[in-house]
Amino acid sequence: MHHNLLTHRLIRTTSGSFSLSGLLSALVRDEVDGFPALRPHQGPALHMFLVQLGAMAMRRAGLGDPPAEEEAWRKLLRSLTPGFADDEPWHLIVEDWTKPAFMQPPVPADMKLSNPVPTPDALDMLITSRNHDLKQTIARQAEPEDWVFALISLQTMEGYGGKGNQGIARMNGGSSSRPLLSLAPLPAKVKGTTLRLGTRFRRDVMVLLQTYEVQLEQSEYNADDGIGLTWLGPWPEGEQLQIRDLDIWFIEVCRRIRLTVRDDGISAVKGNSAAARINARQLNGALGDPWAPVHKVDRKSLTLAGRDFDYRIITELLFSGDWEIPLLARLADVDVRQPMALVAEAISRGNSKTEGFKSRVLPISSRIAQAFGTRQADLNELAKAQVEAISSFAKALGNALSLLAAKGDRERRNKDHYGFARAAQDHFTRAADIIFFDHLWARFEAQERGQAELEIEERRWAEVLAKHARSAFRDALPTVPCSGIYRARAEARAERAFEGAIRYHFPDLISRAQRETEHAG
Repeated sequence: MHHNLLTHRLIRTTSGSFSLSGLLSALVRDEVDGFPALRPHQGPALHMFLVQLGAMAMRRAGLGDPPAEEEAWRKLLRSLTPGFADDEPWHLIVEDWTKPAFMQPPVPADMKLSNPVPTPDALDMLITSRNHDLKQTIARQAEPEDWVFALISLQTMEGYGGKGNQGIARMNGGSSSRPLLSLAPLPAKVKGTTLRLGTRFRRDVMVLLQTYEVQLEQSEYNADDGIGLTWLGPWPEGEQLQIRDLDIWFIEVCRRIRLTVRDDGISAVKGNSAAARINARQLNGALGDPWAPVHKVDRKSLTLAGRDFDYRIITELLFSGDWEIPLLARLADVDVRQPMALVAEAISRGNSKTEGFKSRVLPISSRIAQAFGTRQADLNELAKAQVEAISSFAKALGNALSLLAAKGDRERRNKDHYGFARAAQDHFTRAADIIFFDHLWARFEAQERGQAELEIEERRWAEVLAKHARSAFRDALPTVPCSGIYRARAEARAERAFEGAIRYHFPDLISRAQRETEHAG
């Protein structure tokens, strides 16, 4: 056996190296600033793994407050794996494949794992369509911690990868992804969106513990001795674990993997499985995952697909009323009146490829966080108004720039002409997305102060959008093809169409701008 995570300091942080039990104690003491070897897309998987593991160990031991000592955590983790006196489930490598290793289930006697995996990044769940987004199979000088992170990422986040390569239960179909949507405390004396890993870990663990009974009543999970670490038991070919067999915070493994020792380090082999480890396909990812939004009607967890966590997605999830806001994205009793951040992360996934790791952190006040649950309809109406304003400016850009491409002739415009406006529209909507929520929170606060204050914020939003739209329009003009003989006329008509659309949709904004121009003259 090699590399015991409970006793060996395998995991490097900016504060030193820790064992897994030492890492949990350091997080409780809030002494961890980051993991130098952790790839960005592995961050959500590691956080969720640590929270589930910590909460499960504490609940089963009857603890209400997380211990700050390494030895205490070592005992808690060992209590999750009774019957393994030599800590086999916590070793990276166990030569006897009839026993579990860390995140690696026992291998049936008649099962062969014949597919070699030379590096941890080749094992990792990330798939790229052209292997240029993040290069694979390059970590030739990998450390044990690289394998730890890759195992956690693969086994708790992977989707369907072709015949015999099954995905996790906590996602809506094999081409989806496991989303993370949660609140996290922000340091009171530090500006920006830098999250304290330990504070975030402790908060999520405490929320899970304090809401356990309520969440269990709403589920089919085993209340007493459900399986928590799914790599401990045998995995006979074709057999599946049932939801009723599991702990509500179970940590799953979806692939047959075993790590081995080679002359120059560690390598791995993997094999196929006829069926997914957990029988949950019919649940479409709605398994009570405390980080996953679930659609109220369709009963499916969020599929980000090829999208990003932009203003449209986030407002739909939080304010439309169509989605159940996940447990850890709701303000909890442990959240004192302090600044918070909304964290949204997921792999944007398609059919056997990814479109990148998507991550967004939005700072919010505790008052706004409270409004997610109590003033959802008000926030939805305010957000819809801002979305409609963005749409109006984007359409104005499309109509104006397509007119330029059509040589100023409205009657000759076609689909191809509108295509020349897409880059400018995308540039504008990205700029609007960056400022969307700051203005939404300001508009919500203004509404509380009265109609006059709300109208001021509405005008301010329109002014900022107009500034970005005009900038996008000016930058796009020289990029739109148009015959030289028609260009001056076409640009003049395009500008009139653009400003006319703004005047139509935002008459107060234009009249104010005109007054300022006249005054300056």
